[in-house]
Amino acid sequence: MQRRHCLGLLAAPALLGAIATRAAPIELLEQDLTLERGAQRLHGSLLRPAQAHKPLVALIIAGSGPTDRDGNSAGLPGRNDSLKLLAQGLAQAGIASLRYDKRGVGASAAAMTTEAELRFEHYADDATAWVELLARDTRFSGVAIIGHSEGATLGLLAAQRGKAKAYVSLAGPGRPAAEALRAQLEGKLPSALIERNEQILQALQRGDTVADVPPPLAALYRPSVQPYLISWFRVDPAREIARLTIPVAVVQGTTDIQVAVDDAKRLAAARPGSALHLIEGMNHVLKAVPADPSRQRASYSDPSMPLAPELLKPLALFLTDAV
Repeated sequence: MQRRHCLGLLAAPALLGAIATRAAPIELLEQDLTLERGAQRLHGSLLRPAQAHKPLVALIIAGSGPTDRDGNSAGLPGRNDSLKLLAQGLAQAGIASLRYDKRGVGASAAAMTTEAELRFEHYADDATAWVELLARDTRFSGVAIIGHSEGATLGLLAAQRGKAKAYVSLAGPGRPAAEALRAQLEGKLPSALIERNEQILQALQRGDTVADVPPPLAALYRPSVQPYLISWFRVDPAREIARLTIPVAVVQGTTDIQVAVDDAKRLAAARPGSALHLIEGMNHVLKAVPADPSRQRASYSDPSMPLAPELLKPLALFLTDAV
């Protein structure tokens, strides 16, 4: 089903310059797309500027856990609509996009079998299949990948497989997930759990499952999720980004409380020639928010907050120049 929308230039000041702007509202076409993956069906939303001739299309890959195509997590109250706003902003710059619900999430919930059977590679294969579907679509001039958070690491693996023309890491981690988890837990665990947590992490990094998980750590290391963690922990984003031969941009907010600026610098250093854009005052859900914890929390459930104003211009310029 195809839907028509008219949007004004919500971020016009950030898109002035090399990006062409229009005085009249831009008509956008939104269409539901389905990807068949064997017995599983994945569902997504294609948004494109109605008048653009063969625009670039960007595959937007959401982050970890139950995060849907719009950037909203079932584990958090309310919505932030970060990825929906990103898609709308790109469309205003003449760039189409496809954002989708990963297996087990949103409209793709039925595509999940069991948590114990899920592997990181399944998500990467799904992303690759979306890229291939879009690459065959003659409405578009090419496909780019924009991965947000964990989706940036998934996008790296998909980008290595030959169909994408450009890759963007948006608030993507720059080190293996085990290292990031270790850093996030530092100073936050009771002393009685510190040693056991490290033992579990090291076992999973070796590829070994752990039967004896203390109840306070079960949410992180329950037996059913351990195979997924093992598959995820093997991936080093810096190593994977170094393998890309297509244009690469690393975009990171300076007030992100989940992914650090150092992660972005690590990624950019691993891939010489990549474009590094540090967006002053942008947090993990792509909003302009200071580091104050209460304001950070509020931004995760406020869809009325626009995207950080300095995000769209460098992103759109990179994409249009890269293809």
